Amino acid sequence: MKDGGGTRVTVITCAPNVPDGRVYPGYRNRWLPQRETIDGVDVVRVWTFIQSNPGRAGLILNYLTYLFSALFAFVFFVRRPNVVVATTPQFFCGVTGVLASWLKWCPLVLEVRDIWPESIVTVGAIRRGVIIRTLEWMERWMYRSANHIVTVGPGYRDNILSKVDVANRISMVTNGVDPKQFSPETESVSFKERYDLMEKFVCSYVGTVGMAHGLDVIINAARRFKAVGRGDVVFLVVGGGAKLEQMRRTVAELGLGDLIRLTGRLDKSEIPQVLAASDACLVHLSKVDLFEHVIPSKIFETMAMERPIIMGVRGRALDIVLAAESGVAMEPENDAQLFEILDWMVGAPEAVGQMGRNGRKFVIEHFNRDQLALEMLSIIRRTSEGEVFCLEDRDWGGESGDHSDDTNLTPVASSGGTRR
Repeated sequence: MKDGGGTRVTVITCAPNVPDGRVYPGYRNRWLPQRETIDGVDVVRVWTFIQSNPGRAGLILNYLTYLFSALFAFVFFVRRPNVVVATTPQFFCGVTGVLASWLKWCPLVLEVRDIWPESIVTVGAIRRGVIIRTLEWMERWMYRSANHIVTVGPGYRDNILSKVDVANRISMVTNGVDPKQFSPETESVSFKERYDLMEKFVCSYVGTVGMAHGLDVIINAARRFKAVGRGDVVFLVVGGGAKLEQMRRTVAELGLGDLIRLTGRLDKSEIPQVLAASDACLVHLSKVDLFEHVIPSKIFETMAMERPIIMGVRGRALDIVLAAESGVAMEPENDAQLFEILDWMVGAPEAVGQMGRNGRKFVIEHFNRDQLALEMLSIIRRTSEGEVFCLEDRDWGGESGDHSDDTNLTPVASSGGTRR
């Protein structure tokens, strides 16, 4: 396949199954690799261990089976590329990329989207011990093995540089948004009627309902509204995850069904409607130092929809929201402050509306996905040509570079990770 710049792309991934651990209709989890073409991209799907509610052992099996299946497919079903791109929604995708680059003598671009294994220690999934020390050694080996590293934020970059000396070959390309896909004119009445949101001030949380997200803050803020007899504010929680069923039970036990709507996972195509139906959006992670490095991609989509953000995440992500004047800061896990912010927002529609307009203007200028994609493509091409470089200090828009060469890219994709 060739795009306008002469680029052929092959993606190695698994059968789609996120987040429920069930293979999507129309797909099968077969032992031998399967090929399909999506939007001109050659997709090779490999067998992995897939199970609903797999637990820790099941997740490890999923990650390891992806590693071996992806390497098998890469060796026998994919011709030698000019460059391998590996991303890290989970640790072993990066390891797969390193081994794949060695097997066919290709340069590797490693995209770091999470800090492994620190993140699994932080949420308490695995205690520090021999396993973690081994993974930390592998982490440093992975960084040293990459020809170029791309992080999605400066906090991730600084974390990596504190562990290994790769300052001459590390760059940053943030997440972004397609402002055409996320338009504030999106129709929302039908969605509001479906979830009984009409005539309410809707505060939405859109994303994973997991261990790292501290969503007890919503439960506790709703209890505060109930205690003072307020029914004009509703929390809309959209997404699936390990804590969803527990949250459902808590909402039922506390009689908060009138104040909290839990939709479960919705199709990505419905997210613009969700945001259009919202008056404000909560972005929240637990109060943990490591999460100060995280820049949730949902902030860009929310700003593009002209919705103000209640920012329960510290660090660079908060800096972006405040620089855009598109939201307000909230201390993570502080339900009293969440109650106060929403109480103010209900009574200040003009200020809230201006925050939303500020956000869209800001992301169109600084976080347009088309420009960020060109920047990433430039990094990939330069790495494939053997350049050693660092793009620490640059404009957000980036440089598109020369797209005239015929480059063959093989991204080693996720075995089922999700974004925060």
